Amino acid sequence: MTQPAADIRVLQERIQEESTFVDRLLEQAAQVVVGQRTMIERLLIGLITSGHVLLEGVPGLAKTLTVKTLADCLRLSFKRIQFTPDLLPADLVGTQIYQPQTASFTVKRGPIFANLILADEINRAPAKVQSALLESMQERQVTIGDQTFLLPRPFLVLATENPIEQEGTYPLPEAQVDRFMLKVKVSYPSRSEELQIMDRVAGKPLPVLQAVVGEEELIRAQKAVAEIYIDPKVKEYMVSVVLATRDPVANGLKDLAGYIEYGASPRATIYLNLASRAHAFLKHRGFVTPEDVKAIAYDVLRHRVSLTYEAEAENLTSEKIVQRILEKIEVP
Repeated sequence: MTQPAADIRVLQERIQEESTFVDRLLEQAAQVVVGQRTMIERLLIGLITSGHVLLEGVPGLAKTLTVKTLADCLRLSFKRIQFTPDLLPADLVGTQIYQPQTASFTVKRGPIFANLILADEINRAPAKVQSALLESMQERQVTIGDQTFLLPRPFLVLATENPIEQEGTYPLPEAQVDRFMLKVKVSYPSRSEELQIMDRVAGKPLPVLQAVVGEEELIRAQKAVAEIYIDPKVKEYMVSVVLATRDPVANGLKDLAGYIEYGASPRATIYLNLASRAHAFLKHRGFVTPEDVKAIAYDVLRHRVSLTYEAEAENLTSEKIVQRILEKIEVP
């Protein structure tokens, strides 16, 4: 059902009002982080949709700096957890401590009890730690002993990882990777950005940022994003893109036959909807366009499309598969 033009105008005015903090936040972050606009925007999309974000890139691309900079701009609690091979689940969620005076146990909460969690180099920790993190990401709660504790709201995991080929890394479980709303590939800076980085680091100390966004503004933004209008044809387009990852032949992509082991789950459709709304919000729009869907599709789908050995032998990547799908599926 098409929404009346008058309602669209009212919604547009509200979105423009509620999204004013976006420009303030981007301006603050630009004082510290050179370039990486896409990475910052994807982190904001995760923030206003409560969707966890995974950043992948080689060391030195400002992944950790960007997350810390974002946290400095927000009036929210923040904890950084450095993942290492000897990390234990108790180091993450907390543990029970015996009190001899009372012959009882008390709970010492771990660093996971914060609004923003930076899981640094997440793929350097063993499976038990990943399992503990998975519960907190999915259920927004943790279990310590026989007690269950709710995590604060909002709760968001912003994780960084090095490419899996690097030494000392563990492949993340598929179930955990699927819990990340977005997987963002962080690329090298351009030549001009590299010169800016060199001058900025070699010059004055980095500026102290102001916290310009609070919890109330984020909650209002989350409510506004949920009301952003999506035309039924754009919704059909989203579903067509996701279905093409599961059965490319039936969707007119015979050239991809035999290259996809399994496609994206319904969680991808949910996240594509949410992330597209948030992308429109960042652009101060009250409605979603197919360009919003295309812009965010790579980050939603790249970690949800599993390739066959034949695809790897042909040097095909999940990004190339998504690109081919976006080229083929008709845009409304």
